[in-house]
Amino acid sequence: MIRKWWHDKVAYQIYPKSFYDSNGDGIGDLPGIISKLDYLKDLGIDIIWLSPCYRSPLADQGYDISDYYDIDPRFGTMEDMDRLIAEAKKRNMYILMDLVVNHCSDEHEWFQKACEDPDGEYGNFFYLRDKKEGELPTNWRSYFGGPVWEDLPGTNKQYLHVFHKKQPDLNWENPRLREEVYKNINWWLDKGLAGFRIDAIINIKKALPFKNYAPDREDGLTSMHNMLAEAKGIGEFLGEMRARTFQKYDAFSVGEVFNEKEDEIPDFIGDNGYFSSMFDFNETVFGSSQNGWYDAKPITPDDYKRCCFETQQKIGSTGFVSNIIENHDEPRGVSRYIPQGDCCPESKKMLAALNFMLRGLPFIYQGQELGMENVPFQSIEEIDDISTKDEYQVALDAGCTPEEALAAVSRLSRDNARTPMQWSAEENAGFTTGTPWLKPNPNYTAINAASQETDPDSVRSFYKKLIALRKNPEYKETIVYGTLEPVWEDRHNLMAYYRKGDKTLLVVGNYQRASQTITLDVPYKKILLNNYKDAPKSSQAIELQGYQVLILEM
Repeated sequence: MIRKWWHDKVAYQIYPKSFYDSNGDGIGDLPGIISKLDYLKDLGIDIIWLSPCYRSPLADQGYDISDYYDIDPRFGTMEDMDRLIAEAKKRNMYILMDLVVNHCSDEHEWFQKACEDPDGEYGNFFYLRDKKEGELPTNWRSYFGGPVWEDLPGTNKQYLHVFHKKQPDLNWENPRLREEVYKNINWWLDKGLAGFRIDAIINIKKALPFKNYAPDREDGLTSMHNMLAEAKGIGEFLGEMRARTFQKYDAFSVGEVFNEKEDEIPDFIGDNGYFSSMFDFNETVFGSSQNGWYDAKPITPDDYKRCCFETQQKIGSTGFVSNIIENHDEPRGVSRYIPQGDCCPESKKMLAALNFMLRGLPFIYQGQELGMENVPFQSIEEIDDISTKDEYQVALDAGCTPEEALAAVSRLSRDNARTPMQWSAEENAGFTTGTPWLKPNPNYTAINAASQETDPDSVRSFYKKLIALRKNPEYKETIVYGTLEPVWEDRHNLMAYYRKGDKTLLVVGNYQRASQTITLDVPYKKILLNNYKDAPKSSQAIELQGYQVLILEM
């Protein structure tokens, strides 16, 4: 593997709207992020990925972009963005932005021009079809529910949107559209951006010609995944994009890639891959049901272990996967992956270590380092997220009571990760002096950065130790480039693996409340990290306490 500048880094995702509000309007902003750079530097963060802060009507929280060359006034100005890039650089930190090019906003100039002249140049920037009375061009279901087709205002045509109706899909088959995308990417890289996280990128290639698929719900529509499974040739687009943009700048790129085929992994993240890395979603998609969230199966500790090891085996040394516990599209990881009722500092630290020590690039989502948890939503009125509202209706339509529907969607709602960052026990979690756009999790008085920064036993302090260990010159080679070998795979509620390079490290977590004992072939040499104060009594027959995790040098 060709060694790259980003291999030994640690990344952190910021959801700007909820990170820190500098001006009291209830919405997080770029000056707020700048003011917290030293907090992130102290933690050990190198790469910061910002969820979208481009100009947008926020129909899908900024993933509907109306101007790729401008910052939304809610978040600040282009001068603020330039200052953020410069201030990060001073601290040897790198800024990534979200690249959202499967679709734009219906308020984007291109779409407005397509409405004015659907048969003109900009009509071909989108997928337009003639409207037929009582019949849709295809029976595909949008990711947010309902058909993917919407009337093009002022015309007799319809346009395709696989997400929200305010997010028309861009026609990547059109070379002129691709040129515009590349021009914008390079404009940002020229500004000093270090790279991009690439949103929903698998969707840019549609199976042509368009056709219907067998309906999979009573609405007569079909999941987008049926079409995507037949789509061929996405590599031509992605390879061209890499050559025309990222490659020229040695930029970092991480793809949001679902349903890739195993033989495609070298194409995606090999030495000359389309991207530098891609996220591991094996754990996040586990248990999902085509019926909807209400039918999703909870993940057990043994499931979680299996999902992690499957990805590690699949990727091997082909490239670098990006490991996550949570992000802006998922619930809080500690509420999802730790059995109900067992969330505590010890279990949160165990989950952190088991994920962080996997081979690949660790991504931390804002508040994850504090062990932020899911929100106890009292009613659907408290929910802002469009996909949660859709899934609530799906659950009701399937016969769930309102209470059952709310419980089902609360568990998986994206709003769990979008509540304000919990900075302190002060009003509104110290996030804003105004009225926050989304109510903070009421547990902010107990879980917050101010109390954890000064507590050597806090979850944040443990993350800081994990990051320091990854960067320690003595162990860096093994942790960054060493192989991963699972051990005791069949042991119930135990997750353990070796990292082998110039050193041999054993990472072992007791994924349950009851203690259990492991016996090592040889005594360990040194404890590098332990989420309990006391060391094991024996260096060979080790009794692990509930949710204890150890990182041992062998």
